[in-house]
Order: sequence, then structure tokens, then C-alpha cells
Amino acid sequence: MSEKPPAFSVQNLHFYYGSSRALSDISMDILPRKVTALIGPSGCGKSTFLRCLNRMNDTIPGTRVEGKILLNGQDIYTLETDVVMLRQRVGMVFQKPNPFPQSIYDNAAFGPRVLNMVKSRKQLDEIVERSLRQAALWEDVKDDLKRDALNLSLGQQQRLCIARVIAVQPEVILMDESTSALDPIATLKIEELISELKEEYTIVIVTHNMQQAARVSDFAGLFWLGELIEFDATEKLFTRPARELTEAYITGRMG
Repeated sequence: MSEKPPAFSVQNLHFYYGSSRALSDISMDILPRKVTALIGPSGCGKSTFLRCLNRMNDTIPGTRVEGKILLNGQDIYTLETDVVMLRQRVGMVFQKPNPFPQSIYDNAAFGPRVLNMVKSRKQLDEIVERSLRQAALWEDVKDDLKRDALNLSLGQQQRLCIARVIAVQPEVILMDESTSALDPIATLKIEELISELKEEYTIVIVTHNMQQAARVSDFAGLFWLGELIEFDATEKLFTRPARELTEAYITGRMG
């Protein structure tokens, strides 16, 4: 698919909630500076898989992982892995916008402050402006950065959450149905933003919206009952799927 080494290489991944297996033998390469979409019906393991990529599932008691997930060649599930650093490198944008009940500025500045990434207010100001610009929010908010983030529209709140992720200079951005709570215009803005962000970041999205997956992604994978049924370039998956189940899902006959 590409001469570049993968950002993530997932090898024979199994995931368990207690004794219940939620993911079975998942293997895929996620390429750098591309958008990878994970599709499939509710409860099929898409979000569980996404949370494996930055170990968000670690917070759930009784979960267990088998297999390997390599981030730029390094296994993220070794005991030596610094999970805080991992989540800086692999940021997450959630389904519902979750800005902190603070100012717009303080939301964008949160990560750099906590991680001691800045030595001066001027440096912090530059990071805040850059991340808000990259999230296509700067022009909306530049005149009132002290405004409460919760007073923004839902679409603006979600872009602020993206800015908060970008501010810590991640390598990968994970988006778990990040437009499902938004209206069509706000959704379109986020989709345009995804297309711009992939110039600098590897992006993995979970979406129920087939049209969205077709529009924004370079690669797509169909999850079904915890298994990865098919994974390929998006155009090929949507127009010439190799598996009958993939075609049935995409055309709406199943799922």
C-alpha cells in the first residue's frame, strides 16, 4: 500500500472484558498521514479497538489484551510504556464535545501546561493560537479567548476539543464518532478539518456514517461481531469489496 512504515501495526489483537472476548484476531497497518475509517454496526468492537490504540481501555477493570500494537515499531503494551506519554502521542476526540468548564484559552493551553511543554507565556500564547488555527476555530474566537468554552456552539466545542488534542503535538488523532452529535453544517466543517489535518497527523475515525467514511478516509475497515471482516483502500472497499458481508453492509442489506 505504501513505502512508508505504518504509524500503527496491529498484530493478532484479542481484547477481553473479563471473560468476554470483544475483539478477535485483529491485524492491520494504519499508515501515517492518512485517514483510516472504522465502520460497522453498533457493538461490533470499533470503539473498543480505537481505545486500544492509546490504552484508554486500561481504565476499565478486568480488561485484557493479547497480541501486539506497535506504534512506530514499539509495542505500546509493554510494562515500560509511559501511558501518559502514549496519550500525548495518540490523542482522542470523543463522540460528544467535552470542553472543560474553563475559558477557551485555558482549554487549548491545558495539555501544554500539564506536560510542562512551555517555558513562557509567549510560548503558550503561540501554541494556543496555532492549535486554534489548525482546528479552524481561531477566527471565531480570537477576540474573546477568556470566554467560557461551554458557551460555544456544539460544533465549535468539538473543534476546541480537537485544538486541545493538537496543542500537545500528537502523532495520531483518534476520533470516536466525533460528528454524531453535530448538525450537518458543523459535521461538514469537521470533515473539512480532517482533510486538512491529515497533512500533519495520522487520523483514525470511527463512524456509522457510510457517506462520511467514503468522503474523508483513505482506508477503511469493516468490523463485525468483534472481527475485522475486510480492510482496504476506501475506494476499493466501497466499490469492489472482496467479501459478500462487506457489500451487504455498505448497501444497507445488513447491519
